[in-house]
Amino acid sequence: MHKKLKKFKKITFLTSLAIAQTAILNFANTVLAGSVTLKVYPLNPRGAFPICPTEINLTEQTRPYYEGGYTIDGKVQMGWLTKPFKIDSTDQFSVTWVAQLQLKYKNCEASAGIVTVNKEPYQGHSYLRMRFTKGNAYLILDMTGMYDVNGMTPVILKKDVNNGNPRWTWAGTD
Repeated sequence: MHKKLKKFKKITFLTSLAIAQTAILNFANTVLAGSVTLKVYPLNPRGAFPICPTEINLTEQTRPYYEGGYTIDGKVQMGWLTKPFKIDSTDQFSVTWVAQLQLKYKNCEASAGIVTVNKEPYQGHSYLRMRFTKGNAYLILDMTGMYDVNGMTPVILKKDVNNGNPRWTWAGTD
């Protein structure tokens, strides 16, 4: 009876170990999605305060890990705030999308920057920003001043518009 108990414990341990290893491997390959919140800061008006949104929620998703770097896909849907976006300007460091503000927000004069990522306070460089001026909303993805662990500037790999909504991909080395 004692031998059977030892054998049972060994099989149970090995099964638990196999399950744990599978869970760890699956977690490592899981794509991590994150919410990014930009807080809107109105420009000090000379007259009545214009109607502005208080925050903008974006999504950034980390692709599965690969040797030597990381890649992040982002998108935002702002049909409630703007008409369809288009790319306004771009270079190797940044991209700016522009869209007309919806009538309700057309007088908004403000800027916005990252305040939380996954509902946790964010104190890093606000590489995603917005400005609202002259009836337009500008979304800016800017790698200027950003650096990865190897002291290199991350690269914007993709910048486009899907159904009027900005989408992007950026990457760095690790």
